[in-house]
Amino acid sequence: MRKSLRIGLIGTGFMGKAHALSYQAAGNVFDDISRPVLHAVVDIDGARAAQFRNQFGFAKAMTDWQELVQDPEIDVVSITTPTLFHKEMALAAIAAGKHVHCEKPLAISAADAQEMMLAAEQAGVRTASGFNYLKNPLLRYAREMIASGELGEITDFNGIHAEGFMSDPQTPWSWRCDPAGGQGAIADVGSHIIAIARYLMGPVTQVFAQLDTPVASRPVKAGASERKPVGVDDIARMIVSFERGCSGVLQANWLATGRNMQLAFQISGSKGSLVFDQQRMNELQYFKAGEDPRSSGFRLIESGPQHPPYGAFCVAGGHHLGFNDLKTIEMAEFIRAIDRDEPASPDFREAWEVQRLIDAAVMSHKDRAWLTL
Repeated sequence: MRKSLRIGLIGTGFMGKAHALSYQAAGNVFDDISRPVLHAVVDIDGARAAQFRNQFGFAKAMTDWQELVQDPEIDVVSITTPTLFHKEMALAAIAAGKHVHCEKPLAISAADAQEMMLAAEQAGVRTASGFNYLKNPLLRYAREMIASGELGEITDFNGIHAEGFMSDPQTPWSWRCDPAGGQGAIADVGSHIIAIARYLMGPVTQVFAQLDTPVASRPVKAGASERKPVGVDDIARMIVSFERGCSGVLQANWLATGRNMQLAFQISGSKGSLVFDQQRMNELQYFKAGEDPRSSGFRLIESGPQHPPYGAFCVAGGHHLGFNDLKTIEMAEFIRAIDRDEPASPDFREAWEVQRLIDAAVMSHKDRAWLTL
């Protein structure tokens, strides 16, 4: 019989639901991992915690996250709260000997992320951070194409993560606008394109950044005339140099009117180019240089069973994966890392590297200068 891993979930928002769904699915889609069992869920709203317990079949509902962390029956703690609370919760879970999955961004600063990373490594527990877009089978294929030299010498990376959920200046002030909880768009959405850039292109060695806050204040609550200053960036633009020898541009924007999920990139090389957009996440556009100009152009690579682990979900191409499928792959790989006692990817160390670049970009903006990592 398969071993079970009991899951404790902190938070019942958008990401809390995504975690609950993906743990359940991972145990059914992948038969080579321990089966995750939804054991306990925490929310400061007791009624919400109870509703979530009933909806997903958790054994327990709690209002105190410390009680969950100390529960001896729990093997894995998943943290889906705002970033401000990540460090305290993760350190407590690590001290209690739990494996920890923590949503991105990992912490409000690289120093805090490093403390969390070192604590986990010293305790010998496994960690993961929620960069689920890295789990798209087509990104894995793109990485293989780059590594094999199919694109030739890479000359440029142009990436963006733009959404419009903060584009209305009347959207009320929230924890996202509070610098005490970390940076703004550069961390919230920008961390995803940074993670993708590192996954495909390798380490970043230098950054020059500009951060803007066009919406300088927001209503304290819906319909209020009183406004509160926004202390973080709405838009971030970064010129980066990669260790591999080329440069690129990364953008983060949560004021992008009309955009729901523009997480996209173009990679240019001497032998070809790749284009990807998460809003068409089952498609990769590939251009091969040197072909007859009369019939050349970008061609479509459509995801299918030939791009693992797509086949674990569906035996036919063109039927498409979705957001929660990527989260399911993420959780399955995390559990597999626990089973094999090996680092997950991305773990807290990689999440720390992402946060290092975020911190460096903020410093670059303040100093109006290139910064070397």
